[in-house]
Amino acid sequence: MSDATPSPTRPRAAAAPTTRFAALRREITSSSLSFLMEAHDGISAKLVQEAGFRGVWASGLTTSAALGLRDSNEASWTQVLDVLEYMADATTLPILVDGDTGHGNFNNVRRFVRKLCERGIAGVCIEDKLFPKTNSFIGEAQPLADVDEFCGRIKAGKDSQTDDDFVLVARVEALISGQGMEEALRRAEAYHRAGADAILIHSKKSDAAEIFEFTERWANRAPVVIVPTMYYATPTDLFRQAGISTIIWANHLLRSSIAAMRETAARIHEDQSLVRVEGSVATVKDIFRIVGNAELEEAERRYLPARPAVSAVVLAASGGELSGMAPGQPKCMADIRGQSLLARLVGTLRESGVRDVAVVRGAHKEAVVLQGVRMVDNDRHASTGEAWSLAAARDAIQGETVVAYGDVLFRRYILDSLLTSRADVAVAVDTLGATQARPNQRDLVVADRRFSGDYLDDSPATLQRIAHDIPQGEACGEWMGLARFSARGAGWLREEIAAMEAEGLLEAADMPTLLTRIAQKHPVRVKYFTGHWLDVDTLTDLAEARNFT
Repeated sequence: MSDATPSPTRPRAAAAPTTRFAALRREITSSSLSFLMEAHDGISAKLVQEAGFRGVWASGLTTSAALGLRDSNEASWTQVLDVLEYMADATTLPILVDGDTGHGNFNNVRRFVRKLCERGIAGVCIEDKLFPKTNSFIGEAQPLADVDEFCGRIKAGKDSQTDDDFVLVARVEALISGQGMEEALRRAEAYHRAGADAILIHSKKSDAAEIFEFTERWANRAPVVIVPTMYYATPTDLFRQAGISTIIWANHLLRSSIAAMRETAARIHEDQSLVRVEGSVATVKDIFRIVGNAELEEAERRYLPARPAVSAVVLAASGGELSGMAPGQPKCMADIRGQSLLARLVGTLRESGVRDVAVVRGAHKEAVVLQGVRMVDNDRHASTGEAWSLAAARDAIQGETVVAYGDVLFRRYILDSLLTSRADVAVAVDTLGATQARPNQRDLVVADRRFSGDYLDDSPATLQRIAHDIPQGEACGEWMGLARFSARGAGWLREEIAAMEAEGLLEAADMPTLLTRIAQKHPVRVKYFTGHWLDVDTLTDLAEARNFT
């Protein structure tokens, strides 16, 4: 938050403050220029810290606006406290809150200050106007509070703080209301004598001339805080030379977010598509990172009962190249926006908690490379089928196991749905495959119940068979090349592989045959979905995959 160049006469103390209260006091009282950045909720407070600032300004204007309210005390002080609590939980930075007029008289101020201290809010700024307040940039000649009455608010706030380092900043509105420099100086001196830790001198002129006149005549009797929203073109070095303590960048995160949200909403409304905006907005993963999903996952490992690890076998041994790809490059290594198709698939598995992944490779196996996965080779890939490839990795089928084709992509929620199923075997089926035939459609499904389309109808469907040659009118959908087996189901899978091997059927068998045989002996749950996956077989599929991600 502070300027990197320490004062030659009063260098900053090297020791870090032990509390947020002490941290804010250090910034406000330091001889070096400090900066507070506006935030209005938990995520904006996190972004302030991520940007490198050392303190947060909890703006009254932007907090109200984020709630859809005017900056006229329409948000109650308890509603403001709720927002502040989220902000304090979201960041380790000290927060100086815009306390408006203190939300009433001295009695409101002292209760407000006590509640701020309870929540670890390091300071408050109150302004010498009447309750309910009106934003300083609206109208002219706003009436100001009686000086003695406002001094009573300051004294009440200081007497009510529960931490000695809590900072109370008195905001002088005399220049804003047109009452002139003498009145501004008179009020500042009175507020300083009443116990204010710093003076915020406010101006709505487009230049900083009256700010500099005030600081020169004030002569550093107490730290001076400014808000250069209107005189933003003034070089920051001039504020530094004037001996100003702290600059508040008062509302720019909310203003920038409004501009971005307005543009994004208009573009999506116009396009009825996300294609033009997806590359210019923050990713969902970035949101997860900012709000700390990684910490929650670590806490779950620490506090929840250990769940047996889920493993996966990815079948990527079959031959087949896409035209336009380099010779000898298998489909699973096709580039999808800087990552291979296989890497994208494994990434989705890992996002759902599947860490132990075995990849069965065959054709051009030297080109199938991915860090952090176990490679299993099917050197007979040219003369064997998918079941034989799966059998090559049978030692990986221990406990709960996911089996997936190596040339498919799917949304994570599909995998999560399979993983939370209580069935011992569950297969993902696209219902659109029953009505929208596509080229190279390969694994059609027949179940005992069709997809109803009624989200209230959750009666389970059970697999009867999967095959290539099912008539379109009989098919209930298309298997996505994704199945999940519980520990018990994995035992059934190993038993069926062994049975087919003993019968001499394993070498030529495909996955539909293997799953159909299991379904003839054990219940296999069909989980219906409507799209949201891709089977990459053609260059058209590859182009769609790049948009899909």
